[in-house]
Amino acid sequence: MTPTDSTTFPLGFSFTPSTAARIEAEREEILADPGFGKHFTDHMVVIDWDIESGWHDARVVPYGPLQMDPASAVLHYAQEIFEGLKAYRHEDGSIWTFRPEANARRMQRSAHRLALPELSVPDFIESLKQLIAVDRAWVPSAAETSMYLRPFMFANETFLGVRAAHKVAYYVIASPAGAYFAQGIAPVKIWLSTEFSRAGRGGTGAAKCGGNYASSLRPQVEAYENGCAQVLFLDAETGQHIDELGGMNIFFVHKDGTLVTPQLTGSILEGITRDSIITLARDRGHSVVEKHVTIDDWKKGVASGDITEVFACGTAAVITPISQLLGHGLSIGDPNAPAGDLTMSLRKELTDIQYGRLPDRHGWLTRLDA
Repeated sequence: MTPTDSTTFPLGFSFTPSTAARIEAEREEILADPGFGKHFTDHMVVIDWDIESGWHDARVVPYGPLQMDPASAVLHYAQEIFEGLKAYRHEDGSIWTFRPEANARRMQRSAHRLALPELSVPDFIESLKQLIAVDRAWVPSAAETSMYLRPFMFANETFLGVRAAHKVAYYVIASPAGAYFAQGIAPVKIWLSTEFSRAGRGGTGAAKCGGNYASSLRPQVEAYENGCAQVLFLDAETGQHIDELGGMNIFFVHKDGTLVTPQLTGSILEGITRDSIITLARDRGHSVVEKHVTIDDWKKGVASGDITEVFACGTAAVITPISQLLGHGLSIGDPNAPAGDLTMSLRKELTDIQYGRLPDRHGWLTRLDA
């Protein structure tokens, strides 16, 4: 479906076309080398909420800057959440996304934790469809490319009192994304943060909110300074258990085929890619164990040969093999270790499902352009 001016959609979405939409030649030039999160489509979704009226005024409007009052609550109290998922163009040209219901439910959990209103699952999915309806030409078709979809919500009430905001806005923006590993998938080194924690017990670790990522940026700089691609955090309570990377969950593959991943404690983000990997591994007959894992467990497992592969997972990179963990006085693994066979096999299976190259046995795909 292609909306036209003044079109009203079934759930009340109105449409205002952009007068500055990129011409086809300019768009194709961007799609030839989109990078990640650098270019944005011509439109965005907006839905308003207030304590008197609830969700209302759903619309697709031209992409552009937001006008905010300096006293907007989000600027002072960080009452904000977001999600991240992708749209994939299949071989027949159709456009699909992966497990959007799971993203919608996680956004509801994040909203509950941050005292924000919860958007319904159907409205969340419809907001994605409405944006694709007008900007479907921005979904790239080259191998391993996609469109990154970023729904987000924030408190935009003009008020400096410390309480949950009475006025909120929900947006969806979209950005064409190139292949995450442009030069091929290569194992990465990661850095152990011992001075900083990502989240604490009873905090917002399981919510997808900006503050969690802000707290990871200083240790991420330290990781870069030490030649590592990502930072690994331990739990704040004991400083012994592995939580997750700055933006990814982690798995350990044992020689008997068992996959081990840190158990969800409330301080670890409930990754949708993580959950999908658990399902696919169990489909193959692998045992998957969710439990506390320590750095000593990792060190001993690698030394004994019991841990044969380590990988991280998340929406952007899907699965990233890890070759080595470094830290102050610490080195585990081999920087020259190749990506593991199971790591790469699971990555291929998952991406083949997302791009429609394998059957969707679990009903994970939702068509966005129908």
